[in-house]
Amino acid sequence: MSGSDTKTGWNIALWVGQVLLAGVYVMAGFMKVSQPIDALVASGLTYASDYPELLTRFVGTMEILGAIGIILPAAFRILPGLTPLAAVGFSVIQVLAFGLHTMRGEYGVLPVNIVLLALSLFVVWGRMRKVPITPR
Repeated sequence: MSGSDTKTGWNIALWVGQVLLAGVYVMAGFMKVSQPIDALVASGLTYASDYPELLTRFVGTMEILGAIGIILPAAFRILPGLTPLAAVGFSVIQVLAFGLHTMRGEYGVLPVNIVLLALSLFVVWGRMRKVPITPR
C-alpha cells in the first residue's frame, strides 16, 4: 500500500470516528437541553436530579457545540484546528464522567466512557499528527 493509500485510510477512519462522536454527543446534548430533569432521571440519567439544573443544561450545550466543532471546521476547512480541540473537550467530558460514575458506583457505564475517551483521543492524535486537515 502506498503512502497516499495509507493516508486515505487514516483519513476515512478519522472521519468515521468524528461522525460517531458527533452523533453520540449531539443526541446526548440535545436530550440534556430539551428534556425536563424528571424525564432525564427516568431515562437513566439519575445524577441529573442531584446537581443544579443549570449544570446539566451547560453540559448538554457543550456536547452540542462539540459535535458541531468536531465536524464543521474539518468539513469546510475553516479553522480546522477546532476539530482536535473539540475532541480534547470530549476527552475532558469523558474523564469527568468516569469520575462521576465511579463516585456514584455506576460501574456499568464505565466501558462506554472508556470507548468514547479512546475514540476522542484517537481523533485528537489523528487530526493533530497523522492526518491534519489543512485550512483553505
